[in-house]
Amino acid sequence: MNRYPLWKYLTVAVALIIGILYTLPNFFGESPAVQVAGAKSSVKIDNSVLSRVEDILKSANITPTGAYFEQNGPVGTVRARFDSPDVQLKAKDLIEKTLNPNPADADYTVALNLLPASPAWLTAIGANPMYLGLDLRGGVHFLLQVDMRGALTGRYDSLANDARNTLREAKLKVSGIDRSDLSIVSTFESADDRSAAATELRRTMPDMVFTNSGESGGKFALAGKLTEAAVTQVQTNALKQNITTLHNRINELGVAEPVIQQQGTDRIVVQLPGVQDVAKAKEILGRTATLEIRMVDDSPTAIAALNAGTVPFGLERYTDRDGRPLLLRRQVILTGENLQDAQPGRDHQTQQPSVNLTLDSKGARIFRDVTRNNINKRMAIVLFEQGKGQVVTAPVIRSEIPGGQVQITGSMSAQEAADTSLLLRAGALAAPMEIIEERTIGPSLGADNIAKGFNSTLYGFIAIALFIIVYYRLFGVFSTLGLAFNVLLLLAVLSMLQATLTLPGIAAIALTLGMAIDSNVLINERIREELRAGAPPQQAIQLGFERAWGTILDSNLTTLIVGLSLLAFGTGPVRGFAVVHCIGILTSMFSSIVGVRALVNLWYGRKRKLQSISIGQIWKPKQD
Repeated sequence: MNRYPLWKYLTVAVALIIGILYTLPNFFGESPAVQVAGAKSSVKIDNSVLSRVEDILKSANITPTGAYFEQNGPVGTVRARFDSPDVQLKAKDLIEKTLNPNPADADYTVALNLLPASPAWLTAIGANPMYLGLDLRGGVHFLLQVDMRGALTGRYDSLANDARNTLREAKLKVSGIDRSDLSIVSTFESADDRSAAATELRRTMPDMVFTNSGESGGKFALAGKLTEAAVTQVQTNALKQNITTLHNRINELGVAEPVIQQQGTDRIVVQLPGVQDVAKAKEILGRTATLEIRMVDDSPTAIAALNAGTVPFGLERYTDRDGRPLLLRRQVILTGENLQDAQPGRDHQTQQPSVNLTLDSKGARIFRDVTRNNINKRMAIVLFEQGKGQVVTAPVIRSEIPGGQVQITGSMSAQEAADTSLLLRAGALAAPMEIIEERTIGPSLGADNIAKGFNSTLYGFIAIALFIIVYYRLFGVFSTLGLAFNVLLLLAVLSMLQATLTLPGIAAIALTLGMAIDSNVLINERIREELRAGAPPQQAIQLGFERAWGTILDSNLTTLIVGLSLLAFGTGPVRGFAVVHCIGILTSMFSSIVGVRALVNLWYGRKRKLQSISIGQIWKPKQD
């Protein structure tokens, strides 16, 4: 009657073993570490950098507890763990001084970090600790202000070029088109020319409103401004692109589960748990980067000036990724705003590695005109970081390229094509940003929060266990073991999901304990009712579990609906609470219905002539 088949016992045993293995990494803590990443998008990190770091440490008689290279997509990092923070700081200074002989133009980012101290055999089976939030681990909180005026200025510069191309194609006379603050001002020789141009511009540029702005000195002016909806779209796109770029930059710091989210209409919140090197974090987040496409001047005059070490008027000197100098025209043809996607691929005819670009409609139109007018000339893609520009690639234009699909080929390997695609996709900010608020939470405060959260949960568990054992005797022991099994499964699932644990998450664990014991109380009281009604012990156990199941399911289902609502509509700490809450409901149902029943069956199921069970005092009503 109360015996499980073997497979059910094995299921509980496997769940227990998995729970222990995947919960263990959370008790080993963290080790101080140093991470090396590329300070420039063109600097690649590979195993050769790992060898250099190991040689640097060996020459100074510093022995790391572990050093390894990690590839996260196209981004590589080198990490070295140490025994103490003192050794960590010494190693960081030594590595940074050696790898970056010129600090003003650093090639590598050397940052302090914390890494899990779990044994290698646990890591090998994918058992990693949960990530800890900013309130538990310590770290830094930034509030960034996005320069929306700068984003709009760049947009108007691009629109001015669009207007010039539109009027040129329509063969309409125009004296000049320039950006004036946040508007485009066009001047014409006559009112008729202005009227014809306004009609054409309104047709081709529906996002703008054009109005006559009077006559001065025989010139007729036409002013154009973006509509309110278009301004909002520009600002929204700038925020989204900046958030995406920040995600890629934070990979350089190796931050696990950073929080990067929009706040209001023009601000971005960045939380970096575990970051110790605040100055390095500020340097990476505050780095301004933009993407531009310009024409290369390879004329004999330009080459002679380049060899003589001079730069003619209207040109600028840059270097490519191999350090070779180039002279580029000042006029910007396209910016990163016009680039929708960049993916590595291969040319269909030659099978050489290539970079395939997807431009928006405006970019495709400009690119078609530029390539038609500059066949057999070179076009450079320039990435600006920290105020310095570097030519990513400078291919030769072989023919006019219509449409929004552009393929760049040349003497590049498949890896170089993948790296270039990454630079073009997410190397630039759509608008400048500045840090307007900075808060640092020290590791000691985070450790204090962990201790308080752990102790509150532990004391709550002990209080519940003492009460339930005193009140239900042996069945109280079963319930307590089931409660411990529930906490073990909950921590294991959170670790396997690599969830981020915060103070609200600890509160959800404490709440889960209270809710989980409720299921056991329902089962125990139902068994008592069956015994009170005169059922034999074995039958009372069976009926108690079966008849309590419906009530347990209903109560947990309604609570789960609330948790899923919090998860769907909440943000930040509310979502963190909801995740732990929902998982806790599922693990509590498994532990109370399956886990506790397995213990009861093991203890009482083998006894055929069971006379009584230890479930506390069974109160029977007095009969008159």
